[in-house]
Order: sequence, then C-alpha cells, then structure tokens
Amino acid sequence: MQGSVQRLVLLPLAAARSGSITAPLFRPVASLWRPSTRTLFSETGVWEKEYRPETRRRVEEWWHPRVMAQWKTDVLPEGSDRKKFYVLSMFPYPSGRLHMGHVRVYTISDTIGHFQRMRGHQVLNPMGWDAFGLPAENAAIERGLDPEQWTKSNIESMREQLDSLGLCFNWDREVTTCLPDYYRWTQYLFIKLLEAGLAYQKEAVVNWDPIDQTVLADEQVDENGRSWRSGAVVEQKLLTQWFIKTTDYAKPLLDALADLPEWYGVKAMQANWIGECTGCYFDFKLKVNGEESGETLFAYSFAPEVVFGAAFLAILPSHRLLHGSSALRPALERAFEPGRDCVTEITAQNLFTGHEIPLVISHKEAFDGYLDTVIGIPDTSEEDLSVAKALNLNWTTVLNSHEDGSQTLINSKQFSGLTREQAFDSITQKAREQRVGGHLTSSKLRDWLISRQRYWGTPIPVVHCGSCGPVAVPEEDLPVTLPKLPSLTGKGASPLEAAHEWVNCKCPRCKGPARRETDTMDTFVDSAWYYFRYTDPHNPDRPFGRHQADHWLPVDVYIGGKEHAVMHLYYARFLCHFCKDQGLVAHREPFRKLLVQGLIKGQTFKRADSGQYLKRAEVDFTGCIADEEPVALGGGRVEVTWEKMSKSKHNGLDPQEVVQQYGVDTVRLYVLYAAPPEQDILWNVKTDALPGVLRWQARLWQLVTKLRGARQLGDVPNPSLLGKRELEETRRIWQNKNYAVQQVTSHFTEDFLFNAAISRLMGLTNTLSSATVKVVQHSVDFEEALAALVMMTAPMAPHLASELWAGLCQVQNPLSPLLKQGGDVLQQSWPKVDPEYLEAPDLVELSVLINNKPCGKVTVPLQVSKDTAQVQQLILDSPLGQKLLSQRSIKRTILSPRTALVNFLIDE
Repeated sequence: MQGSVQRLVLLPLAAARSGSITAPLFRPVASLWRPSTRTLFSETGVWEKEYRPETRRRVEEWWHPRVMAQWKTDVLPEGSDRKKFYVLSMFPYPSGRLHMGHVRVYTISDTIGHFQRMRGHQVLNPMGWDAFGLPAENAAIERGLDPEQWTKSNIESMREQLDSLGLCFNWDREVTTCLPDYYRWTQYLFIKLLEAGLAYQKEAVVNWDPIDQTVLADEQVDENGRSWRSGAVVEQKLLTQWFIKTTDYAKPLLDALADLPEWYGVKAMQANWIGECTGCYFDFKLKVNGEESGETLFAYSFAPEVVFGAAFLAILPSHRLLHGSSALRPALERAFEPGRDCVTEITAQNLFTGHEIPLVISHKEAFDGYLDTVIGIPDTSEEDLSVAKALNLNWTTVLNSHEDGSQTLINSKQFSGLTREQAFDSITQKAREQRVGGHLTSSKLRDWLISRQRYWGTPIPVVHCGSCGPVAVPEEDLPVTLPKLPSLTGKGASPLEAAHEWVNCKCPRCKGPARRETDTMDTFVDSAWYYFRYTDPHNPDRPFGRHQADHWLPVDVYIGGKEHAVMHLYYARFLCHFCKDQGLVAHREPFRKLLVQGLIKGQTFKRADSGQYLKRAEVDFTGCIADEEPVALGGGRVEVTWEKMSKSKHNGLDPQEVVQQYGVDTVRLYVLYAAPPEQDILWNVKTDALPGVLRWQARLWQLVTKLRGARQLGDVPNPSLLGKRELEETRRIWQNKNYAVQQVTSHFTEDFLFNAAISRLMGLTNTLSSATVKVVQHSVDFEEALAALVMMTAPMAPHLASELWAGLCQVQNPLSPLLKQGGDVLQQSWPKVDPEYLEAPDLVELSVLINNKPCGKVTVPLQVSKDTAQVQQLILDSPLGQKLLSQRSIKRTILSPRTALVNFLIDE
C-alpha cells in the first residue's frame, strides 16, 4: 500500500489527573501508518495469515469504535414488538479507578447483552454511579476538596476507562445518585414511606464509628466489633435516628423467595437473614398514672393469636427508655433493681386489644434475637407464667383445651371460638388493617436504620417544628439540595449543622420557625431503587413512569458480588414490594435471575511472625525449587495465600497493564474462562487459562485462514465431489456444530457457565481444525460450522470475531447463504439448532483419553452422555474400545462435567 493514511491508535495516557484520579486504559489518537506496519484485512483487503500480537492490536483498534457504534444504533422504541431483555450489573462507587473485579462483572453483562441482541431481543444494559458515601467525603477532607468535585472527576475518569474496554452500555440512561435530579426522587420515596407509616424516628442504641463519626448498621460491623470501612472498634451510643420499618414486609419477602429461581445460595442467605416469620409486633401507648406519656412501643409476640391473654410488657435493662431522654426514665429508674424482674408504675395499652398491662423491666440481658420489648403471655409460656406469678400480676386465660388435643380461643372478643390457627390469621390480619401491628416477622430481624451523621448523602426531607413535630417537606419543594460548605472536618456533629442558613427554615405546616433534619440517608437507600430509574431516567415529574417500569421489569439477569447478597438485595426487594403496594409498578420482585460473581484474588506474601505484607520483590523463592517454603529477603518465614486484590497487600492488578499486554478480548475471555462466575479466580498468568485463551484465539484465526486458503486452490466448491469418507466427516462436523449451538445457548441462558461454553467452542474448534482439505474446499457444513463458531464467539470477544467474520464473508465462492447476507458479526442472528438434528436421536462425540493421552472419538447418545457407567460400557463396546481397552484393567473412568471428554486411567 502506497503513501500514508490517518488511522486510529489506542495508546495509554501519558499522565493521570491530579489526586488519585487515573487515566482511562486507552485514548484514541491519530498517528501515521507506515508500510512496515502489519495490515488489517478490514482496512486493506489483505488477510494476515497468522494472529500475532501486532495483528491483535490492530484488530482491536479498528473494531473498538465500530462495535460501540453498532450498539448505539440498534436502539428501538419501547413500543417495539421485539422481546425485552434487561441485563443489569451492580453500579460502582466512582473511586476513579477500575479494578479487575469491575472488569469481570461488566464483561459478563456485556457478553449477555450482545448475546441477547443477537437473539433478536431489545436489550437494556445501563450504567450509573453509586456516588454518595463516606469515601468521597473522607477524600475531600484529606485533600481540602469539595466531594462533589471529587466525585464528578472520578466519574469522568471511570467512564472513559469503561469505554476503552469496549463495554457497550446504554449511556443515554446513565444515573448518578449524588445529582439532585436523582436524589429528589429518593426523597420522594422516603416521603411515601413516611406517609405509609414505614419511616419513623426514635432514640436507639446505635453502632458509632469514632473515626468516620457516623452511625453504622449492624451489618456494617464485622464479627470482631469493628467498622467495615474504617476498621475502628465500634462504640455504642444513644441517638435519635431514622428507621424504615422493613420488618412489616418480612413475611412477604420471605414467601416470595419460593417463586424465584435458584440464586447460587443467595435465596438461602436471604431466608436466613429474615428468619422464620412466626410472630409479629403490636403497638402500645405508655401511660403513667393513667395519663398518656407520648411514648409508644412496638412489642413482639411469639404467639399473636393469644394476645388477649397478655399479662405484662417486658423491656430489657438496656432499653432506650432507661438510658435516653424519655420523660419516663425517672419512673423506670425508681423501679429498677439489677438482677430481678421489676414491675413499674407505667402501663402499656395495646392499641389492638385495648387492654392495659404493666410494664416490667426484665432481669435478662437479652431476649431471643434482636428483641428488646416482648409481650408476656402466661397461657403459652412457662417462663411468662413464672414471671406473672412472681410479680402477682393478673391476666385472662384465653385458651380452651379439648380432649382431642385441639385448642380454641375464649375471652378474645370476636375471635373467641376460633382455633389457634384460625385466630392467628384473623388477629394478625385485623391488626394490619387497623395499622396497629400484625405484620408477621421474625425475632432476629431489625428495622433498617438509615440515618448517617455525615454530609455527602441524600438529605432527609423532614423539618422539625416546635409546634408540629417532624414534618415532611412538601413534594413540590423537592429536592432538598445539599448546601455548599466552606470546609469539611469529619469531626463532631453532622457537618450540615454548620450550614445555619440551610438548617433554619419555616415549617411547611404552620409556617413557624423550624430546623431541617441534618442526618443524611445511608447510601443503601439510593441503591435500593436505581434499577427503576434506569427504565425512565429523564422523567422530571416522577421517579419513573409506570409504563416504562412495567415494560422493562423485572430485571432478567442481575449481576454483582456475593457480598451484596444480604443487605443490598434485601433492601432492593423491600422497596420493590413497597412500590408495588403503592401502585407504582406491577412487579413485586425486581430481579428474575441473580448471577453472583466471585472475587479475582491475587497472590499475597506476608511475614509469618508479624503479618506484614511484602511485595513479590521482597521475597526469596530460590528454595522453592527444592520444595522449600519462600522466605523474606531479610530472613523469616513467609506465608503465601490468595486474597482479594488490594494495594495494601501488594497483590493488586492494574487492568490497564493487563489489557496493554494481552488485549481486551484476551482479558474478556480469561475472566469468562478461568472459573464459573460464582467462583473466585486466582490470578496467575502461568496457569492454563490465559495461555489457553491465547492459543484458542490463534486457532480461530487459523481456521478462517484455512478456509480462505482452501478456496484459493483453483477448484470451484462442489459438494458432489465429496466421497463416503468425507461425507461421514461432514456429518460429524454438522453434529458437533448443532451440539455446540445447543450447549452454548443453554450456558448463556440457563446456568451462565461461560467457561463451559468456551470449552464447548474449543471442542468445535478442534473438530474443524482436523478437517481434511477436501472437506474444507467443498463442504457447506464446514462453512456453516465455522460461521456458527465465530458468531458464538462474538459476544465474548467482539473485536476478534468481527474481524474473523469480515474475513469469512469475503471467501471466494461461498456455499452458505450465511456468508452472503452482509452485516457485521454482532448484527447476525444467533445460530439455531437445525430441525433435523432435533428430530434425530441426539448424539455427542466424546473425546477418549487413556491415561490423559487422546486416543480417538466415540459418538454416544446425548441422554446417557453424563452417565459414567453407561458411557464406559458404550466405549468398551465400540471398535475403538475393543482395540485399546478390551485387554486392559481400568482403574478409574473420569467423565468431564464441562466438556465432551472421557478419560480412562488404566494400569500400564
């Protein structure tokens, strides 16, 4: 090629932005092409016969902008008759730098998105930013920056990095939780919860992080009593806090799990988190000398059906009423004697039964689970009976026992005469209707504490008025935006207290002086509904339109880390149930399938004596040759483990460096092939996974080279020239192609075993690689199998597959209509299994190994292909088995669960 032309080259950025903001992986720049540079078929029409690193780089440079453009141009209106598919990956915190965990989860979502588009679906694969929270605020404090400035700069950097990886998101639906056009609707949903009686404020003993100066939920404290983020020993502190009454939805959330597909153990984790919902809370008003005190309590009953037989209400000595600012505290302190049950002068009126019972301070340090207030009912508890008798309390018997062992209710108003089972349902339902309790929940579940004493979060839309009490900000006045603060210190009270003009306001109800709530919301509130906003991200009038949400929801596949299996998923499910009850959406459950991903772990080295982490360069491995353990260069034993990648552990991996060395497609294939998604990946470039995918890409390239070369031999392709042996060979190719299409499609839709899908494609690659020249020259089955192979590779390695497809579609004298229809590979329809294959007995071609050495192949029926005993017998009866195994002693037969392979271990 003569002269020079402008071309697009992706080069690493020379420098990062200030602070810890990092550069994107690549930046497009113009450079001059020189004749010595290898050519690319899509540019020049000259096919490079080998897939070398330079070829790979040129392929990715050329196809990167084109793959991105194809995704953007295939957006249809929501009225389209194409079936929808919503693939969602958990949105990231904008730290400014991608890590390999990000690469893994977004490669999975991108792969699924491309696959579903090729199946003809209208795909939504959105991306946004979980942008509020402590890390940005702490970083701003350390650097004297505005957290908004810091966050937006990080978002810009990370978005460029995601683009440079060729990840195809619907960026026109981007959401950012720290922007007012998003958190306005977080505040709107909070007000709806408040109006429904599901958001409330009370004094509570909370977990206080003395370093981050904020409250932590129980789930944010580890088993050693330390903060999940700062590592500080958590203190107990009594504060007035905002809660969301998730316990009211415990039973519906538990029951709904039964209708969901298996979630890789997460359903069991959710069920265990919720607990058995066999009891409920009832609401009580507290009185002193017959006068209402203004205090209310939620008290748990293990047997709601006999609530009319309550004798007392018991609280723990650690209860907030004994330690907070309640007016009842003096009366409780007068009655309290450590180590014994104490009757107080306070009574509690059950708002459901109307009965008043005495308030008792229990001698116990804990009740069952997280309970601090329980109803004592002597009829069903020997312990409660003992307490009531010891304190000379009166109660009403409410159970009538019959000779057959059954029990019915007495002295229970309209519920008298019902069996206990009937009364359980009727009483709890009636209490729910009267909004005085009755929601079935477990004793181990607490309400969701959402208050945080920090600046960088969604302001709670409430003002506190001396006359009216807490008052919600009117919807028309939303959003309550964060004020600009001159500086952040992270010490003392909430930073918002310093914004005097913002804090002091007028009461929306009486117009008198009031103060804004200065706590902000936990970031889990923001992420509890973001999947809704993606369906209608620019709606200025509502958080989302009902039509748009109903069109896209539920999410078809939700992808993210297993560390979010409890808290985030529970809160997101709760809010979806609530929105269904509010008439905002038709679906109660937000996520149909969940795909949890394991970690990518790096090798760590730490001193056995001190636990200090060492860099690899600080470790002496010379003794490892003689099977000795490595030692530190300065002496001392070193422990070698695999742990979550971290700078502090010196085991992190920069995606930029990996991509520059191996290419985008190689990294994508590696993270898909190294392990099933739910398992951890132990990153080691010397393992079989990385070399394996590098070899496979080269072999795919060689197959296209092989076909192009065969068609240039001069003969016009003519299937009638194939003899009996070649026809048998083409039949095997046809069977292998259909089997691969069947298996890969199943892996992409059912179990998401992308590693198994790649193994199956590698198997088809082997079959095609062994094809004779005559078959390659004259067989339409070879052509169509190779076309299917490239198409099925495309979602996982879109750049390579796009170039392979371009090379395929320009072979001389193509036989298959597939190669004549035009369009790039990602615009093709996903391969389908031929009807003839479905009608014929399903067969699988198994590779037979003897002592790990390939010896041939045997075809067996699909229905027995996973049965080791039957497979062994069929192979022993085959000509291959008769020849190689009939006189041998078989020690063990290993049938691969992932690939069509069986290995016989025999005595030599």
